[in-house]
Amino acid sequence: MTDTNLLPTGRPKIEQLEMVDIVKRFPGVLACDHVNFDVRAGEVHALLGENGAGKSTLMKILYGLYHQDEGEIRINGRAAAIDTPNDAIDRGIGMIHQHFMLVDTLTVTENVALGLESSRGPLLDLDKVEARIRELAGVYGLHVDPRAPVWTLAVGERQRVEIIKALYRGAALLILDEPTAVLTPQEVDELFVTLRQMALDGHSLIFISHKLHEVLALSDRISVLRNGRLIDSVVNAGVTRSELARMMVGRDVLLERMKGPAIQASRNGLQLDRVAARGILGNKALDDVTLTVKAGEILGVAGVSGNGQRELAEVIAGLRPVEQGSVVKSGDDVTAWSPAQRTAAGLAYIPEERMHDGVIQSFSVADNLVLQDHTRPPLSRGIFLNFPAISRFSRRLVEEFRVKTPSIDTPVKSLSGGNIQKLILARELARNPDVLVAAQPTRGVDIGATEYIHNRLLAQRGQGTATLLISEDLDEILALSDRIAVIYEGRIMGVVDRDATNAEELGLMMAGVTAEPHPQESQ
Repeated sequence: MTDTNLLPTGRPKIEQLEMVDIVKRFPGVLACDHVNFDVRAGEVHALLGENGAGKSTLMKILYGLYHQDEGEIRINGRAAAIDTPNDAIDRGIGMIHQHFMLVDTLTVTENVALGLESSRGPLLDLDKVEARIRELAGVYGLHVDPRAPVWTLAVGERQRVEIIKALYRGAALLILDEPTAVLTPQEVDELFVTLRQMALDGHSLIFISHKLHEVLALSDRISVLRNGRLIDSVVNAGVTRSELARMMVGRDVLLERMKGPAIQASRNGLQLDRVAARGILGNKALDDVTLTVKAGEILGVAGVSGNGQRELAEVIAGLRPVEQGSVVKSGDDVTAWSPAQRTAAGLAYIPEERMHDGVIQSFSVADNLVLQDHTRPPLSRGIFLNFPAISRFSRRLVEEFRVKTPSIDTPVKSLSGGNIQKLILARELARNPDVLVAAQPTRGVDIGATEYIHNRLLAQRGQGTATLLISEDLDEILALSDRIAVIYEGRIMGVVDRDATNAEELGLMMAGVTAEPHPQESQ
């Protein structure tokens, strides 16, 4: 007779976990303000909130990375002290981080065994670990080769390894932090099959995501945090994306954007002809890439992370040399031009790594807004900066682009990610570019800032800007693009019209499956 109180792993279920009146303070910030949250056995409980809402802090408290200032955690009705991740693991709580915690050079089995105690003294029981991995993989459909080095695995397979690691350590409750951020649509579907099976078997799952349609597709209950407070917990029955967005932001959010008709321009804003380039390690990162972006068009570039997107953006911006082929902007061959020459000629660039490549963190908001134009009138008078003009210019952009900052003299490192992204957007669009390269423009940005950034990109489209939108968020690509190119291992798998494709077709192309023939470019 099967014990209904046990999971397939043999671990007792966590019938109910409660976080009661949790308070967490940081200097100048009340991150969690008397938050109440619970999850039950066999339930998927989604946790939503903008950046800075407190959801990550709350989960770090649950996993023992932080300790609450007030309140308590209860497991099956009894108070539980969780001071370290080891305490959490001992109590059956596991966490799957957004960025995988795996060692690429080790095998799956070796990664799972890391940190485990061995009955052989200094030697690990790798044969027993491998057997257990195969057993767990069979029970939960987490198919992966235990002997494969991690670097050979696809992104979806690496995530399965992370889940197996948590299950191997006896997780009855799993915290999943943005688990679909780097997955193709097909990999998301496979993950959801696994998660639903785990819930049916009695696991408790906490699902953190910015993607409202995924939350509605998977969860049983949904809790929304805003400014460190619990706004509401609702049953996933009849609640809409618009209602969830309103709870998150505190106002109505435009989720569906209506693009006007594309400008019928014969002028090409940007052309890449058979471009090849090397990555930072000398590998071939771009291979025979040919693309055209017309004036007044958004060409989306979809792909799983690490398939040449960063190198593509850097080649266009002049930050990475072209090994072969050419880059043409508004009819001019700019292949040999410097980044400064391309900027002066009307190219705007929103980099993927905003903190590393987009701003100087120790500089003020005003300093960062004039980084590219501070030597030109009216921001300068000869060799001298015109500080009153810089102040007026910066205040205007802060207001126009809704950058939330105490003042224009505030160091950029003090701003939230969404406001830093809006600052970069303000600086780049203030020059009225005719070509814009936007690489991951809303990565890590909350729903309110995402709405604003999307609207600004569409406004640039309406003004005739040729925009290359590089994003790993397929929803973003589908919402904004006129045409979509899919990149895989540095090659363009195909270019399709937005209205003639869907997420399934794009997902297959993102996984390296060649699409049905489409006219790639109109010459």
